[in-house]
Amino acid sequence: MIGTNKIKAAVFISGTGSNLKALYKFSLTKKSPIKIDLVISSDKNAKGLLFSKKKKIISKALNFKKKKTIENKILKYLEKNNVRLICLAGFMKILSKNFIKKFKGEIVNIHPSLLPKYKGLNTHQRAIDNKDKFSGCTIHYVNQKLDSGKIILQKRVKILKLDTSKSLAKRILKEEHKLFPKAILKMYS
Repeated sequence: MIGTNKIKAAVFISGTGSNLKALYKFSLTKKSPIKIDLVISSDKNAKGLLFSKKKKIISKALNFKKKKTIENKILKYLEKNNVRLICLAGFMKILSKNFIKKFKGEIVNIHPSLLPKYKGLNTHQRAIDNKDKFSGCTIHYVNQKLDSGKIILQKRVKILKLDTSKSLAKRILKEEHKLFPKAILKMYS
């Protein structure tokens, strides 16, 4: 899948954009089935926007206070530009059921735990507090229930005795960067 045959993808972010960078790097490879056409951020100060602008990817920082209006705007843009895949990469907003239903493509999310364990926030601390031996990350399809869609791939990461939520998060993030491209390859193979 080279050039125009690639699936148009949008990456939704809220922070540093480290998964965006990993996906972008992957999208440039010959084996990648995707091309990143758009970056949406829920935070105008997200560092990931600097990266997307540097790479000349259309980027939009949107205020989600008027969620329905903003989501409708995004849906129109996605449809007009034939975007078929949305990658939620550290996107800290929950998309409405209406948005999920109306989007004519697939939405995947990366989550920093081994789902179905620890849906939602503070996943690393919860795993440490429960004395789990492993944590990890999950790529899953997005459905209308929080962090409940069909799992595409997971990667286990051992929790070390001296781990803090910060040190564990750092190690899991490295695995996320590898897992997201693998999941996309699995989806489109």
